[in-house]
Amino acid sequence: MAERNLNFDEIIDRKGTDCLKYDFAVRRGRPKDVLPLWVADMDFQTSSYIEDAVIERTKHGIFGYTEVGEEYFSALAGWQKRHHNWEIRPEWLIKTPGVVFALATAVKAFTEPGDKVLIQQPVYYPFTEVIEDNKRVRISNDLYLGDDNRYHIDFEDFERKIKENNIKLFLLCNPHNPSGRVFTKEELEKLGDICLKYNVLVVSDEIHNDFVFKGEHTVFATVKEEFAQNSIICTSASKTFNLAGMLISNILIPNQKIRRRFRQEVNASGISQLVTLGLTATKAAYLYGDEWYEAMLSYVKANIEFTRDYVRDNLPGVDMIDGEGTYLVWLDFRKTGIDVEELERRVIYEAKLWLDTGIIFGNTGEGFQRINVAAPRAIVKECLDRIRDHVI
Repeated sequence: MAERNLNFDEIIDRKGTDCLKYDFAVRRGRPKDVLPLWVADMDFQTSSYIEDAVIERTKHGIFGYTEVGEEYFSALAGWQKRHHNWEIRPEWLIKTPGVVFALATAVKAFTEPGDKVLIQQPVYYPFTEVIEDNKRVRISNDLYLGDDNRYHIDFEDFERKIKENNIKLFLLCNPHNPSGRVFTKEELEKLGDICLKYNVLVVSDEIHNDFVFKGEHTVFATVKEEFAQNSIICTSASKTFNLAGMLISNILIPNQKIRRRFRQEVNASGISQLVTLGLTATKAAYLYGDEWYEAMLSYVKANIEFTRDYVRDNLPGVDMIDGEGTYLVWLDFRKTGIDVEELERRVIYEAKLWLDTGIIFGNTGEGFQRINVAAPRAIVKECLDRIRDHVI
């Protein structure tokens, strides 16, 4: 049976499906008719193999407590080996209803209220939320924008922040959201060595690990065995196969002591078995989804290149940051001279766009906008046309 869902130009109407991206604009303070390219899910139908697996499981008609066996782990392990050259073991796996849940779990398991937790802004805003909502203190080793139009790590500041704040937990985002950086093995080694030196546990959010267009993704745990024993690796099929609503992530923890403590905190939250159809979808994705994935990746890469060319040719004063991964584009409007509040007003009320304003990623994001380009090209072009005609 051949893969059916390979027409990524097809515009699928998501309205009326209780879709967070399309159906909740007014509730979120936006005009009803905005075009949304904010939240990080795709406007593509997932692999038909996943669709068929979910439909077949649904026909059974019983959705009781569900667990997984060897076939699920074998599918996950096969994907990690094929795409990331990482050999994983069954005992490392703890399943959670999402990577953000896992980040919050790690914060609660390995720090105490009042402790300081290190992140690298501008970064995905739930990083700050899981720290501050759990009564910890956020400390940022801000990434800096280099002359090469890419973000970089200030390693001296990284070590200084750890020493000065008695940091014991570092939340790493790689590939990095929203900047698109895919940190090199050498960069990860420097980070990891500093963390080992000061006994800082690394929680590595690698949810965008399958979206790399330049270079390659390096799993933090593969850099050194010492890193594997000092890290929690967060993965999921949710970004790769557009399964965010299935609520399933695969958290891999080689260190038994760390894994035991993490599992205790998961148990304390009341989570046990996860969503039946999420487990079904994830197994099908990793067993049969390669053809769809490769085609989707090629399409998204072309969308990113299209956006880069469009910005260069049509949006004076706007710079597109040169990332290596994710399907999220980070646009810098600071050279336009438009005030930040005015920029936001024009984007929302003149261009009628729902994007992610840069400030939510930290103060270093002020003057930026994040755009999700995992959509049919006609939608991406419409977004860019509206910026050209109503913002710039």
